[in-house]
Amino acid sequence: MKALVLTRLGPVDERSRPLLPVEMSAPAPGDDELLVRVAACGVCHTELDEIEGRLPPSRLPRVLGHQIVGRVLAAGRNASMHRPGDRVGVAWIFRTCGQCAYCRSGRENLCPRFEATGRDVDGGFAEFVTVPDAFAHALPPIFSDVEAAPLLCAGAIGYRSFALSGLVDGQPLGLMGFGASAHLVLRIVQRACPRSAVLVFARSAEERAFALELGAAWAGDITDAPPELLSAIIDTTPAWAPVIQALARLRPGGRLVINAIRKEPADRDSLSALDYATHLWKEKELKSVSNVTRRDVREFLDLAATIPIRPDVQVYPFEGANQALVDLKMRRIRGAKVVRIAAGA
Repeated sequence: MKALVLTRLGPVDERSRPLLPVEMSAPAPGDDELLVRVAACGVCHTELDEIEGRLPPSRLPRVLGHQIVGRVLAAGRNASMHRPGDRVGVAWIFRTCGQCAYCRSGRENLCPRFEATGRDVDGGFAEFVTVPDAFAHALPPIFSDVEAAPLLCAGAIGYRSFALSGLVDGQPLGLMGFGASAHLVLRIVQRACPRSAVLVFARSAEERAFALELGAAWAGDITDAPPELLSAIIDTTPAWAPVIQALARLRPGGRLVINAIRKEPADRDSLSALDYATHLWKEKELKSVSNVTRRDVREFLDLAATIPIRPDVQVYPFEGANQALVDLKMRRIRGAKVVRIAAGA
């Protein structure tokens, strides 16, 4: 099969081509697994973290990609949830132990043996992938392959972030950064909390314009003062400075939800700017988001189909995956980025 393989870590820039096209053997499904022919795979900021060493794969070489849409070609003898021909999605959550206290209490996202698609096992920048039957997701037919791909991570993690914010209808919500996940959160809020104003903070003028186009009540730079303090803010940026800015924009009792696997190292100026009275006092809360559960993915897919939420998508050909990574790194963002693996996806 054809695949794009990461063989070494390093910076992503206009000259780099971290994903190398290769021919490799197609994987064989285990007894509890499915073999999936990949149609499309989303591109996530997590791939940048993997490539640049902030969240390195468990081994190299590795096929990245964890927002996978495809069709089941074969099923292992113990796989009974999906059949050949079914269209399924594969998300960041590839497998958990199912036995620990976290798994038993519905918090499988915190499982110490959590395996991530495209990090701990080969992912979707390839023609074929395997996935445990119980961790594959049926996809609503309303979405095309390229529309469904970003729902599996950007959408699902945005849904979990929104739930953790505790937002009540009528309370204002802030979004720090406006990439693939945040633009889907905006649409969730428009349905779940229609009386809540959404205020967007983004460095890029293009992102701010996009937010207003989608119905945000206000859009400004990361450092701009919004017209009102906010009940909750969801931060999707990779930097520390927006965390400090967000804390200063919260109402008393407000909550900041940080939706990021990693943050860039904090510079001394960012840390020295943290002031207890300004940023933390009056019972402000900080909550981080760690991975997703299968329930997050499936609940969001159902919600997205009901509303419906259709992500704005930029599609790249298979050979354009490296360019998609560069565009993401350079913040040439409008919605989500998806690599078409198979013709017609």
